[in-house]
Amino acid sequence: MKTECDVLIIGAGIIGLTLAYALAKQRERLRIIVIEKEDDISLHASGRNSGVIHAGIYYPPNSLKGRFCVEGNANLKQYCREQAIPLLECGKLVVAMDEGEVLQLEELYRRGTANGARVKMVTKEEAAELEPAAFTHEAALYSPDTASSEPRSVAKALEADLTALGVIILTGTRYEGWDGENVLTSKGTFTAQKVVNAAGLYADKIGRDFGFSKRYTIIPFKGLYLKYGKNKSDIKIHIYPVPNLAFPFLGVHFTKTVDGTIKIGPTAIPGFWRENYKGLENFKGEEAWEILKNETRLFISNSFNFRALALEEIRKYSRRYFIGLARRLAPGIDPDGFSDFTTPGIRAQLVDTEKMELVQDFVIEGDDRSTHILNAVSPGWTCSFPFSRYTAEKYLL
Repeated sequence: MKTECDVLIIGAGIIGLTLAYALAKQRERLRIIVIEKEDDISLHASGRNSGVIHAGIYYPPNSLKGRFCVEGNANLKQYCREQAIPLLECGKLVVAMDEGEVLQLEELYRRGTANGARVKMVTKEEAAELEPAAFTHEAALYSPDTASSEPRSVAKALEADLTALGVIILTGTRYEGWDGENVLTSKGTFTAQKVVNAAGLYADKIGRDFGFSKRYTIIPFKGLYLKYGKNKSDIKIHIYPVPNLAFPFLGVHFTKTVDGTIKIGPTAIPGFWRENYKGLENFKGEEAWEILKNETRLFISNSFNFRALALEEIRKYSRRYFIGLARRLAPGIDPDGFSDFTTPGIRAQLVDTEKMELVQDFVIEGDDRSTHILNAVSPGWTCSFPFSRYTAEKYLL
């Protein structure tokens, strides 16, 4: 069976869905099909992320992340309100452990201000009023616009909107190759004027089928959060540490979910295959061998200090150590109050194999036939609406 369309999108995560939404809103008669290998949408990173709606304080002003995060924050909140999706607008404190980190807070303030984010440097006393549980050295950075919502609910609302707009979403349809003219899948052949690769963990592999992603590969990083089961009141707002800006990870922090639940995390533990969620689930030998070779190369060369990063992250498998990191931010939290781990997520982190470094910004490659979203990790969910409009206008329309 051969199916024709104007635009074929591979992957029904948040980027694939918002791309379809942007296209359908701008071109009413465009025939758009979204294919998804799983039996439902948004079952990987898009449905497993923390639910935090970021405010744009970490990202360099000349980056795509810096460009889209503030607008994305407003767009995503507005969509949640329109769709009656729960929204927790609690704000966030970034706290410092010493004088050196206070200086780093000033860099975050500079970035946030340049990006158009509402941010404020507050004193130790002001921070205590905002969040009595938090500890900081002399100063903290307050972000009132950081919030939380439900990623799966957003995805399901988009699915309903897309269906109403005439977009076809085909689940259980696995991409199997590109023959130069057609996309081959487990449910037949598709011919499209434009093919969009929004496949997340497999975006680099699909990109190479089309002649792109030549210098990139994806290394999976497993993210785990630990719930605080004692109560929902010991922490009122998100509490984050000062991150190491050389890495795209934000460190172990306290997150308030939309229902008020407190959790700490995430880890960023290097995975051994792309969907390495639990045990040997989804194990693929050839894939594991390729990733292990890349991780071994990074470990031996210690590119971007990967060796220290990997060893530090593996230590977080120890609940005691993991909780200890979080308690630096809120020393009064009950160490015995933590319960179970949440469903793990996998970060599809792009690595530049020529420079041997983690890619920090969003990456798009393509030509007049295909477009490839190779790196759309955090804050990809927050940025999804404006990022997808930008991609549609620049690469697809």
